[in-house]
Amino acid sequence: MAGSTFGERLKVTTFGESHGEAVGVIIDGITPGLELDEAYVQVQMDRRKPGQSSVTTPRREYDKIRILSGLFEGQTTGTPMCIMLNNTDMRPSAYDDIKSMYRPGHADLTYEKKYGLRDYRGSGRASGRETAARVAAGAVARKLLERRGVSVLAYTTEVGGIRCETFEPDAIERNLVRACDPVAARSMIERIEQLSANGDSCGGIVECRISGVAAGIGEPVFDKLDAELAKAMLSIGAIKGIEFGAGFQAAAMLGSEHNDQMDRTGFLTNNAGGIIGGISTGADIVFRVVVKPTSSISVSQQTVDMYGKEREIVTEGRHDPCICPRIVPVIEAMACLVIEDHYKRQAALLDE
Repeated sequence: MAGSTFGERLKVTTFGESHGEAVGVIIDGITPGLELDEAYVQVQMDRRKPGQSSVTTPRREYDKIRILSGLFEGQTTGTPMCIMLNNTDMRPSAYDDIKSMYRPGHADLTYEKKYGLRDYRGSGRASGRETAARVAAGAVARKLLERRGVSVLAYTTEVGGIRCETFEPDAIERNLVRACDPVAARSMIERIEQLSANGDSCGGIVECRISGVAAGIGEPVFDKLDAELAKAMLSIGAIKGIEFGAGFQAAAMLGSEHNDQMDRTGFLTNNAGGIIGGISTGADIVFRVVVKPTSSISVSQQTVDMYGKEREIVTEGRHDPCICPRIVPVIEAMACLVIEDHYKRQAALLDE
């Protein structure tokens, strides 16, 4: 399907639907000879899988992956790799009562307008379930980046209006919302659980920091590194905005404040977020994304059905009251794919 393939030198194509038999990904362009096994990929899958805690969906998917091709005796072969995971806890019948209605905030109407039909079972292809395939591909890209000395770390900085005040990297994987501030995390969890009890949801902000990227990575004009990262992030269904470095605060800054001045040791600030002219500076690449509130809520809402009749709708089922905790590994995965793809583009340029 058009739109399901991402990347130029490291190319990924995802497939599958939320309540179909399986979801998966085909990755082409993997460097041969990379030591890799399913256990390495599974670590990232476990970070994204549903049913982790009281602040995520209770859907029980173990997301056990199978690498079907592109791997031989623990090493990548350089040929296309197919990674697949079966859906095991599907409940399509939960959508029977509302299958003719367009759910507010979902892609029901837009998919039907585009294709003339839609898979109403949990949004089908538009479901967040598709991101499991991205995480699998991102794990492979992460392994490639490790050899380059590049690391990617994302974390929640805001949920439901509650903001992190400190940055403690060790705390991120030790709290349910993957926040960088353990004190704020407790308030975030309380907020999410309260909203969930009322049938509602909330959004937040996730920051991502990419360290170790050499200066000179990225393409000019249309394929700027920040433009490619923005496309990658905005391709995630729940993401509605992105900013780099100082971001929107730059609107209130002077040029003398925003410019990243330099001395012989390097840049004195990083308001550009590690990218200038679409090319990496060698400083950490830092960006933040806006995560919208989960669209599936059990609060009664007004809508219309496919026949044009006005209706009241309540979306029952198993949904995340806040997407931030499980979207963190998805953001990391997409960042890994972009950075490794651009490293490969740079290598091809220098070989010409």
